[in-house]
Amino acid sequence: MTLSSVPTESRAEPKDVVLDLLQALHDFDQAAVDLLDDQIEYVNVSASKVRGALAKRGVSAFLAFGARRRWLGFDIALINVAQDGDVVLTERLDALRIGPFVAQFWVIGRFEVKNGRITVWRDYFDYLNGFVGLLRGVLGVAVPALRPKQTHQIPQLSH
Repeated sequence: MTLSSVPTESRAEPKDVVLDLLQALHDFDQAAVDLLDDQIEYVNVSASKVRGALAKRGVSAFLAFGARRRWLGFDIALINVAQDGDVVLTERLDALRIGPFVAQFWVIGRFEVKNGRITVWRDYFDYLNGFVGLLRGVLGVAVPALRPKQTHQIPQLSH
């Protein structure tokens, strides 16, 4: 899946905007920032809430940092994607790669899309699952066989 060259305002489905965002995040592509509304509300549920320009600058900084470092990766495995009107839900496995360290964790994302831009982005995750992912990542550095592996087919975003 690649980012479309079609202007975001003319995209037919909010789901496409969200999938383009996830692809751009995976690719460390600054095009992700253009998919975010100027008044976006980003909520990492139970952790933080960031709005507007600050949220966009945070995404831009993450992308710039990742784009310059081959040893850093952000992988997304989609399990389910559902759309109801302007709301898109994603069930996915996110994985942060730092050299041989891989931390994989389950995430539910809820996105609201208006006029081809994401206005609300909420990610929900389980702290225990995240902790286990971090622990497995640390152990996987010493014992590669312990690194996360897929046990079933999940449609992946292409790189």
